[in-house]
Amino acid sequence: MYLMDYHHHTNHSFDSNAKMEDVCIQAIKRGIKEICFTEHFSVNPLASTFGHMNFDRYFLDITNCREKFGSLLNIKVGIELCEPHLLMEQYQDEIGPLDLDFILGSVHNIDNRKLRLVLQEHQHHAYQLYFEVLYKLVSLADIDVLAHLDLMKRYAHKEFGLYHFPDYEEGIREILRKAIQRNIGIEINTSGLRSDLGQPLPSFEIIKLYKELGERS
Repeated sequence: MYLMDYHHHTNHSFDSNAKMEDVCIQAIKRGIKEICFTEHFSVNPLASTFGHMNFDRYFLDITNCREKFGSLLNIKVGIELCEPHLLMEQYQDEIGPLDLDFILGSVHNIDNRKLRLVLQEHQHHAYQLYFEVLYKLVSLADIDVLAHLDLMKRYAHKEFGLYHFPDYEEGIREILRKAIQRNIGIEINTSGLRSDLGQPLPSFEIIKLYKELGERS
């Protein structure tokens, strides 16, 4: 079995203190054969991810880890772009010259407001707002894979509950159809299975629907 993990943050991201070398060591111990680091990056000064990334330092760490662990672990270099359908020219200016293997796209903010704040302001309408922004992302952004598609539930489920899939199914279908049309994959993020959320991001219903729609296309 060839195990891969394509969503990892280290101390090159604002929300992690992990060292890349330590992550590689743990990946090898766990039998993972290929890993891709996907550090958070934003060109939006109002985003919490802004200003943290130093690409020279990032690529130096990648090079050092490849030299040290390359015989045991295939190490890819990636990025997770925050709201990449916005400020697209600025994103292209920044990452266009880089030799990236993989680009994740994600929504962590709506109208420059973190998802937790959007929930407080809009409560149950927040899911609808979130899916509408996701559709814009997959329609416009130049990415390989859409990260943790229904991320809003991570912040909503304790206070507002999980969303009822049939209530949002048509909008989700449009997101998935557009992703398939543009050859964009969806991540199966298993972090929710290790928490009280108890399910992956996206849900099994979305994963199944993506597969069904892809088979028809």
